[in-house]
Amino acid sequence: MDNEQIKQLLLQIENTELDFSVTMTGKESTRVNGLYKPDTREILLHNKNFKTDSQLIYTAIHEYTHHLINEQKIAESAGVPFKPGRVHNAEFWGRFHELLQKAEELGIYTLNLDDYPELKELTEQIRRDYLEVDGKLMQEFGKLLAKAHALCEKDNIRYEDYLDRILCLPRTAARDITRVGMIPVNPAMGFDNMKKVAALKKPDERASAERQILAGKTPDTVRELMKRRSTTDDPRAKLEKEKNRLEKTIEALRQRLQYVEESLENL
Repeated sequence: MDNEQIKQLLLQIENTELDFSVTMTGKESTRVNGLYKPDTREILLHNKNFKTDSQLIYTAIHEYTHHLINEQKIAESAGVPFKPGRVHNAEFWGRFHELLQKAEELGIYTLNLDDYPELKELTEQIRRDYLEVDGKLMQEFGKLLAKAHALCEKDNIRYEDYLDRILCLPRTAARDITRVGMIPVNPAMGFDNMKKVAALKKPDERASAERQILAGKTPDTVRELMKRRSTTDDPRAKLEKEKNRLEKTIEALRQRLQYVEESLENL
């Protein structure tokens, strides 16, 4: 593949109104596989790092995700320069995994364990003997912590002190474990996913998130989808989001105006 072919594949996955370029550097890097430059809208791919086109496309989609988010931020700021935050956040990973799924549906990228029987067998073992077993164990642990909390209340003992100095268990960890023990979630997801699902307030949201994770969607993707659906379903949330965007734009313009005024005074 050449640079233009890679670009056209990315555009097939999702179109963009913000033009960009793709460049295979012909280099090998021990630090990164690729890079996105938001100022010049360049995707750089260190193609000597890859043994297959599939590996190359995976990294290209990763960098293209940065481009699409950059386009979104420019639109939200109405063209006013903005300070980029942490780039690899939940929003990024959710968007990235959505694009990977689209790429698989289009046959542009694939990760099919049926082609790798040894890895498939090992994956089934990890899910069955470790993820699910650990999930069930943490559910039981959560129930015991809830019982310990009740006994502390009964015996007039500060539960926080019991956690801190007797169990030496961080309070946030104890909270998450107890929630998993009290709220029914499927242990087949593994403990980390169970924590995220159990933290959802509405039973229908928990059920939906659980189904999607067990079907293969990543937790970040599920969270981003639910966030978007919540904003779409709730007119107030949609207006509040727009209000926040406008306030940021006004503040950025105010700072720019102040800078221009000060510059004029110094001329």
